[in-house]
Amino acid sequence: MSDDQAPGGSDDWRTALAVFGGDAALPWLRLLKPGFRHCFLLCRLPGGWLLYDPRSDLTDFALWPACDAEELENYLLCKGYSVVRLHYRPLLRRAAPFGPFTCVEAVKRVLGLRARWILTPWQLYLRLRRGLP
Repeated sequence: MSDDQAPGGSDDWRTALAVFGGDAALPWLRLLKPGFRHCFLLCRLPGGWLLYDPRSDLTDFALWPACDAEELENYLLCKGYSVVRLHYRPLLRRAAPFGPFTCVEAVKRVLGLRARWILTPWQLYLRLRRGLP
């Protein structure tokens, strides 16, 4: 199975790495679980990876060079991040549940995850470890 295919071989699946870290630039973030105070995504594109990093003050996008998903995952693990490799595909269009727009909500929207009560990076990490619906 290639990095860009989920089990079953459908080509419309995409590979992403959900990345979780302990960055706590804002004082109220220190209330969250250490190591799980922020989350962002790296999504595979043809020719590289797109970094999507939604923060409180700005949203950062960057193109990272092409490499194997396992190699990138190992790099992030060595930097102290927790990583979940997953396969997702865009879902049918419908409004996302109303709620505060945080890094968690931004990541859920990219992945098409409609889980209203997942509010913290730790909760999202646990949910993604179980897999997407």
